[in-house]
Amino acid sequence: MRLIIKYEHLFIILEKAKDSRIEICGFLLGKQKDGDVIVEEVIFTKNKLNSSTAFEIDPLEIVKVLDYADEKGLEPVGIFHSHLCGPIPSERDIKGMKLWRNVWLIVDNKGNYGAFILEDEKVKKVHVEVIQS
Repeated sequence: MRLIIKYEHLFIILEKAKDSRIEICGFLLGKQKDGDVIVEEVIFTKNKLNSSTAFEIDPLEIVKVLDYADEKGLEPVGIFHSHLCGPIPSERDIKGMKLWRNVWLIVDNKGNYGAFILEDEKVKKVHVEVIQS
């Protein structure tokens, strides 16, 4: 499995993370094809917790993103958020992965990133392929 994301999408996520004192978060919209997750659009959401160590997205905002994706013919293929101390899933992230069983892209404020998925109750790293537009 690969997470295929455009450079411009990853760049804007990394820039917002670099400039933020709280965890940023949002959805990766796109398609799944031949085992790959292809990101076509990035939607930022508000971190309801306004926290530097955790994030939560308001359920009403989630519904709006899901409706928007449906209108565009896209799927929510991933969730992204930032950590201030490295792009490794936290225990809280792993609990979230049990609810949202798609790719989780985690970035930090230093430009590092990693993608992960929960399979058979184990966190597995997903190869990230960055492409030009």
